[in-house]
Amino acid sequence: MPDTAHDDLLAGFTAPQPYTMAAVAGAPRAPGVHVVLDGGVVIYVGRTRRGLRDRLRQHLTGNRDSSVLHDQVGQLLDTPDNAASAADIAGWLSRREVRWQETDNPEGTKEALVVALKPRFNRQVSKPRHADGGE
Repeated sequence: MPDTAHDDLLAGFTAPQPYTMAAVAGAPRAPGVHVVLDGGVVIYVGRTRRGLRDRLRQHLTGNRDSSVLHDQVGQLLDTPDNAASAADIAGWLSRREVRWQETDNPEGTKEALVVALKPRFNRQVSKPRHADGGE
């Protein structure tokens, strides 16, 4: 039952809302984790030790060097003749949904979600170095 597991993993997150500047204006200035959904499927998990609001805005308005999500969406939208603009990327994201959760352990929460959900726009978490080294 993947949907139940998915719901359990995101139980402490806000309700889904459109990923727009208006929606992220209500995000807290606290550490946390955020997820981007496409059709209810988590396609990206991000985290910040600073403010969720600023990080969510950075994905929408930033550049490819400042945001893995911005870069990954840009690569998806690029054509052989044209690189996607920041406006193109923000437009694509605005047709997706975002959820977030405040947490004092954004790194651990993000890693657990990436391992469990394998979102398409995340760089995958490295495998342990020693496969024979116990648990």
